[in-house]
Amino acid sequence: MSEHCVIFITAGSKKEADKISRGLVEDKLAFCVSAIPKIQSTYYWEDKIHVDEEFLLIVKTRKDRYDALETWVKINHSYEVPEIIALPIEQGLPAYLSGIDDWVTKKE
Repeated sequence: MSEHCVIFITAGSKKEADKISRGLVEDKLAFCVSAIPKIQSTYYWEDKIHVDEEFLLIVKTRKDRYDALETWVKINHSYEVPEIIALPIEQGLPAYLSGIDDWVTKKE
């Protein structure tokens, strides 16, 4: 069973994407956050279909840090209900996975 995961988070602006990316890495909740600009998100919210331009953050971290990461994002994100979706990393370059382990603070 993998100890690592990738988490997708969307942000509504570059400023917010930068804030979330930097904060997660600085607080050792993530090893790396990749930001993909200008994605188009189509979604249903508050009885309407919306189409918005967003940034997609791809967060690499440990599964045991998900709860703390989720809490941090909910506090620091502008959305009432931010997208925070975790997927397991089934395989990966061992040296890269070790980098995650070396940086991300393990849950005590």
